[in-house]
Amino acid sequence: MIPPVPDLFEFHVGTTPLLINVPHDGRRLVADMRDRMTPAGLDLPDTDWDVAKLYAFARELGASILVANYSRYVVDLNRPADDADLYPGRLSTGLCPAKSFTGHDLYIGGAQVDVDEIMLRRERFWQPYHDRLEVVLSSLRDSFGYALLWDAHSIPSMVPRLFEGVLPVLNIGSFDEQSADSRITSRVASVAEQSGYELSVNGRFKGGYITRHYGRPDDRVHALQLEIAQRAYMDEDRRQYDDDKAATLIATVRPMLETFLSAADELYA
Repeated sequence: MIPPVPDLFEFHVGTTPLLINVPHDGRRLVADMRDRMTPAGLDLPDTDWDVAKLYAFARELGASILVANYSRYVVDLNRPADDADLYPGRLSTGLCPAKSFTGHDLYIGGAQVDVDEIMLRRERFWQPYHDRLEVVLSSLRDSFGYALLWDAHSIPSMVPRLFEGVLPVLNIGSFDEQSADSRITSRVASVAEQSGYELSVNGRFKGGYITRHYGRPDDRVHALQLEIAQRAYMDEDRRQYDDDKAATLIATVRPMLETFLSAADELYA
């Protein structure tokens, strides 16, 4: 039997139906990866830097918070276990990536992660994390009558290899209204529209595997993904969290979360 990873994630228990999930802020690597990785890979450039720190305020709203400790380079928790394409026709970054978003090799000599290692990482890291996600959401739905999942992400403002131009600051995804009731999504988006930040709804980011898989409105589980362009809360060049920028952003994200809660509460009143 493959032993569990004891420090796979951090979990905070909340008091409302809301779960904030942070799958890509982890920085840890499996020990035997390091000797095989390039300097570019070890730099972990595709991390969702400090998203967990950004959302720390959500505890005040009674949210539960699940944060992955391991890097997406170990395994990408927001991709399906079979690594099927989420956006057909667009470049896929993979379940166990071998290149960075900018196209740099993560492993020396351009090596790939072989099938056996992918299976091992999936069993040790991917599956236990998703098992916890499922348990938490089921528990919230049983306790409150419904559950709300907010999948929290960030990305550099420009990723030419993946997207053209500069990304909007706020990118809401509901898998084209399949992962959350449209009345909930529209109210959350309305709050974002009033912020002055550039907004896209179900545009370049419709929601990854987590949003699509766990968002089941017919089963009273509603999931939204928010992808934030990193210029909104940090110095992207220095990868440094900016408290002033973050405070301004939180002044928008907080009412978005509050509206997520209130819109669902009214839906099931």
